Amino acid sequence: MTRLVLSNARIVLANEVIDGSLAIEDGVITAIDSGPFTRFDDVEGDYLIPGLVELHTDHLESHFHPRPGVEWPAASAVIAHDAQIAAAGITTVFDALRAGSFDPGDLSARNGERLASAIHQSQADGQLRAEHFIHLRCELPCEDTVAAAARTIAAGDIRLISVMDHTPGYRQFVSLDKFKEYYLGKKLIVPEKIDDYIADKIALQSRYAAGNKAEIMALVKSLGIRLASHDDATSAHVDEAVADGVVIAEFPTTAASAKAAHEKGLAVLMGAPNIVRGSSHSGNISACDVAEAGHLDILSSDYVPASLLLAAFALPEKVSVITLPQAIGFVSLRPAAAAGLDDRGVIELTKRADLVQISLRSGVPVVRRVWREGIRVL
Repeated sequence: MTRLVLSNARIVLANEVIDGSLAIEDGVITAIDSGPFTRFDDVEGDYLIPGLVELHTDHLESHFHPRPGVEWPAASAVIAHDAQIAAAGITTVFDALRAGSFDPGDLSARNGERLASAIHQSQADGQLRAEHFIHLRCELPCEDTVAAAARTIAAGDIRLISVMDHTPGYRQFVSLDKFKEYYLGKKLIVPEKIDDYIADKIALQSRYAAGNKAEIMALVKSLGIRLASHDDATSAHVDEAVADGVVIAEFPTTAASAKAAHEKGLAVLMGAPNIVRGSSHSGNISACDVAEAGHLDILSSDYVPASLLLAAFALPEKVSVITLPQAIGFVSLRPAAAAGLDDRGVIELTKRADLVQISLRSGVPVVRRVWREGIRVL
């Protein structure tokens, strides 16, 4: 039996913050005490929060594809990505791999099965600090989506599938001006070709999206994998998601769609960078507004792992009706529950001892130590 006692901590529970200590035995929390401290492993008055649970991050792509046309060894990319994930306080991560090549030069979208295999093998070899699952993001208006999805499913542990459509003028990019600003800003296409590019993408949606969706839905049903919608913009999109059996609504783009999703029992997931920045990079609804309306359930770091912790501590300052325990729940308990991981996400007796020690330095949360199942990984 292995035992660890962490004392002199500000422990963030599900509904309150207490000063006290907790004990861990064989990877689970066995005692939580408030009041006078016993001197075991002194946390020095820092916050102790549950390990963060991340449902949608494509950060791995930046390691696998660090420059245009450059492909990094998959296993090395996974290990480097995992180190940043753990350093951000994330102990459970759903790596978002794509099926469907929306852009011709997109190496990551064409190599989902290689990345899935690398994640699976690295985890089996004990090389990873966080626990990794795979979130398969299926881009519907692409010729190769279904075949790529099938290959990735065969290669890794898929726990979540989302269906996406990034066609210009649709969902995330209802505004063509915002679409042009985004693509031109990232230098993904030259200005004189942008209108032809838009016309081509609209044609691809007409040709492939409906058929691909039907096949992906059949695949989800046969495998019993949880399903997420993506960039719902209208109440009709939400109704479609409910009919499809969706359980998580990722990044609704309007107040109306966020409200509809929440009222119909979907877990509404918004981007932590949206909280940190104060707005959506695509010009859509502010996540703070969704939180203030009471429609927020989950935050995701999306493309910046460190944003998850930063947003959780910033949210109570930005939205007065949100407490710190509630904000921490958006990045731990609620995403864990939405993913069916009921053994983690909260500091509570018998739950997994996935924990993060946080100190506040000039208002910025700093990760000092991380434990996964009671074992220190950072």
